[in-house]
Amino acid sequence: MKEVKVLIACGSGIATSTVAQEKVKEILKEEKIHAKITKGTVGQVQYLQDDVDLILLTTKYNKPLNKPVISVFGLISGINEEQIKKEIIKTCREIIENK
Repeated sequence: MKEVKVLIACGSGIATSTVAQEKVKEILKEEKIHAKITKGTVGQVQYLQDDVDLILLTTKYNKPLNKPVISVFGLISGINEEQIKKEIIKTCREIIENK
């Protein structure tokens, strides 16, 4: 079974990434997309990106990355939440198709 490896990162690696992680789990479960989710801090993103397929951030990050990146703060704030859900689903399906 194909699985998407997801990194969810926030400033501290604890607060908003935990909330986002639970929302992302729900979204992917509803869509029957299998994922392994890892949490971290934005400071770790550069080093952890090689071990994942997709990076979800709850805060701004301006350094270049070699994996798809989606800002998911809207899952916490409720702003553009539906659009973010669609983007996560679309990106995860594309990753699975290309594996």
